[in-house]
Amino acid sequence: MIETIPFEKILKEALREGGEFADLFFEQTYSVAIICEEDRIEKIISGLDMGIGLRILYDRKTFYGFTTEVSQESLFMLARRISQAAKEGGGKRAVGLPSSPRPALLSPSFPQSLYPIQKPPEGLSIEERVSMVKRANEVARKLDPRVQQVKVLYRDMNQKLSISNSEGLCIEGERIGTVFSVQVVSAKGDVVQTGYEPIGGTMGFELFDLHPPEKVAEMATKRALLMLSARKAPMGKMAVVLSSEAGGTMIHEAIGHGLEADLAQQGLSVYSKKIGEEVASSLITVVDDPTLPQKRGSYAFDDEGVPSRRTILVEEGILRGYLYDRLSALEDGVESSGNGRRESYQQKPIPRMSNTMILSGKRKPEEIVHSVEKGLFVKKMGGGQVNTVNGDFIFEVSEGYLIEGGSVGEPVRGAILVGNGPQVLKDIDMVGNDLGFGIGTCGKDGQGVPVSDAQPTLRIPELVVGGQEGFIEK
Repeated sequence: MIETIPFEKILKEALREGGEFADLFFEQTYSVAIICEEDRIEKIISGLDMGIGLRILYDRKTFYGFTTEVSQESLFMLARRISQAAKEGGGKRAVGLPSSPRPALLSPSFPQSLYPIQKPPEGLSIEERVSMVKRANEVARKLDPRVQQVKVLYRDMNQKLSISNSEGLCIEGERIGTVFSVQVVSAKGDVVQTGYEPIGGTMGFELFDLHPPEKVAEMATKRALLMLSARKAPMGKMAVVLSSEAGGTMIHEAIGHGLEADLAQQGLSVYSKKIGEEVASSLITVVDDPTLPQKRGSYAFDDEGVPSRRTILVEEGILRGYLYDRLSALEDGVESSGNGRRESYQQKPIPRMSNTMILSGKRKPEEIVHSVEKGLFVKKMGGGQVNTVNGDFIFEVSEGYLIEGGSVGEPVRGAILVGNGPQVLKDIDMVGNDLGFGIGTCGKDGQGVPVSDAQPTLRIPELVVGGQEGFIEK
């Protein structure tokens, strides 16, 4: 059906009333989701979603529309409507406006993916998928009588894409992803704690060869149980060691969003207009890399058809660049970094992170812990909030321990990290030679996209820790 649609003619129709650029984004996504709660399979949801989005850039403004009716007639109608809207809302027609450099063309044949999928989910039955969910649920519930609730979520996705634009690009590809998570609630008296463990990536059922569902369930359950007996976290200023196992929540939130070009251009980032300036310790190098094998934020090309590539954002403490989509790159007169992403054909692309990380250093993780006389060891981060304008943040610690005499001691619960992202990055004085990844779905402007983030073990000499007990003495 899509092969018979004259994309070139539709794009010309879209630009009839003016505009510098137009593109079409076709998406066909088949997904399966399985949810287990209350010791039973609550939902099995599968479905196919298909549609096309059409965008026009007119005088550096975006005009966008989409349709689920994939036919010549509906697309020509959509093109005329958006073209007219662009003419009426674009103001004076831009003349001689420079366009972004044309991306290299990739082979227009399915599939165009980074790495081969070993066990495509589409070749498996629903029963095989359900089996993984049941195995995790059973292990979590039998591990300890203090376990009160267990929720297991499985989801796989097969997304076929076709992107065409007015510069002659025509590219097709396929993206396959699988995610799995276990959430456990435990209780002892009036103390209730939650343990959560997610896994996932751009892979199929081979995910469970790397991470058996029983192991995921065990990790979530043990975390929930451990926190039941943990003492309340101390509060005050103290040294904090962030384990590589904590994932890259800190880097994703405290600096990553601030390096997305649209926020920087609007003055909504603490890193606005700071290219070439020192923004972190000389030990810190930050990169965004969608080319990594099997990571959740990986892709062969972004949602504008730009080939993926590794982008150095901060190099030895110096800010080197931002994450760009086509429009923000046009604004700064640079090339897109291949970070134009969208949740689906229903949304326009915007600058987004993919796999964002602080690169490894030279220190052994145990050496970093031994250097701290008293402080907090963060093994797993929870949720948090960041103000991208000034960099202030608040993060929950879902699994933390006291450091006493240079050793990791007893667990503590209820710890909260409070600080300023740019200041913390400048304060970091030890960087481990390890690297740990976390996964998530990043939200921005009402859109969610799959990402991963990573960091080595890091030492922050002093950070405010919110807790429920008295101040810890340094």
